[in-house]
Amino acid sequence: TIRFVNVIEVIVSDYARRRHASIRQLLAMITGSEFGHLGFASGVLFLVRRRYRAAFLPGPEMLDRIGYESVLTGFLFLTAVLILGSIWANIAWGSYWSWDPKETAALVTWLTYAGYLFTRFVLSWRDNRSAWFLVIGFLAVLVTFFGNYFFGGLHAYAN
Repeated sequence: TIRFVNVIEVIVSDYARRRHASIRQLLAMITGSEFGHLGFASGVLFLVRRRYRAAFLPGPEMLDRIGYESVLTGFLFLTAVLILGSIWANIAWGSYWSWDPKETAALVTWLTYAGYLFTRFVLSWRDNRSAWFLVIGFLAVLVTFFGNYFFGGLHAYAN
């Protein structure tokens, strides 16, 4: 029988060979811009509005909803990035996961946003705590994208 993972491996590797790019890079770009920036911006604006009572900003309900919906959308992309990245890693390096600093940072980012969604669904957080989760999540995204310049590993760009 053909395993589903094998089929995806063939599709991803064939696409990467023909296009000199990969689906996971495209998804990573969408993920970073979609829920990283928009969620962060709505979280900061939520905190600013609450702290300084800035009436010119959108209402806290709207800002909370923007942050939630952007994270929900981006979380799906981030999950796809992690899955496709691990499949690519198995093709390139012979292992799905190697605990490389970049991989670990991506997992921490995923867990941070999973925690945000958990607190929204289960604990019904819709206040400053939720906004701070968005800020911390964006910091995790920054460490994931730029951490490879500071840490070694398979994803390092310089020696």
